[in-house]
Amino acid sequence: MRALATSISATEARAAGSRTIVAGIAAIVLILGLTAVLLFANLPDADAFNAQVERLFVESDLTSRGEIRLLEILAQSGTAFSEVLASYRFIIFVLLVFAAALLIAAVTFLVMLIALNRRMGRIERKGIEVNSLLISRESNTVYLNDFEFKLTEAAIETLAVLAEARMDDEVLSGAQIEAVISGRDPSQCDEAAGATRIKRLRDTLGNQMVSELLVRNIARKGYTLAVDKNAIRMV
Repeated sequence: MRALATSISATEARAAGSRTIVAGIAAIVLILGLTAVLLFANLPDADAFNAQVERLFVESDLTSRGEIRLLEILAQSGTAFSEVLASYRFIIFVLLVFAAALLIAAVTFLVMLIALNRRMGRIERKGIEVNSLLISRESNTVYLNDFEFKLTEAAIETLAVLAEARMDDEVLSGAQIEAVISGRDPSQCDEAAGATRIKRLRDTLGNQMVSELLVRNIARKGYTLAVDKNAIRMV
């Protein structure tokens, strides 16, 4: 029942997050749409200049050739003004569409980044979800889920010791790790020697996140694998 409640809660949280994203994007589009409407509504009429020239032509008694020529120039200027204003409208429309696309992309990437940070936080708190850990001493190879890691002989020995301890629900100190590998008594081994083996194992694994989360260091207790003991196999 508890697992079912957790699953339902997670589903509801994802649904709420999706609704929030859709609402945010819709709000951005709505705000930019209202801005575009107000902007275009307050732009001057493209035919206003031509209308004034036409009115001047109708109401004025123009007789001389110079006056008529001046009126023609004014009409041409009105046409040019209309074309420029139309191009400005198109440019403003393109800029608004571009701004909307940028804002939507920014919101999407921000949500993805937040989700990724939360996911990384869960991984840091819970460790790596390991479904299978196969240790092959013969080939000095470790199969972690679907990933293959080629280790040195010393690193595979250290990992094998940790795996055996994990299957027995034990936490080993650095001195105990060194004692198991060297065959000596723990009192005769140095804590730093085991810590050095752990460091070399992590360096051999390579991926910092994998190595740090797979091999856990429990304060004042020792080292253990953050793996379900039922997922460990050794050949």
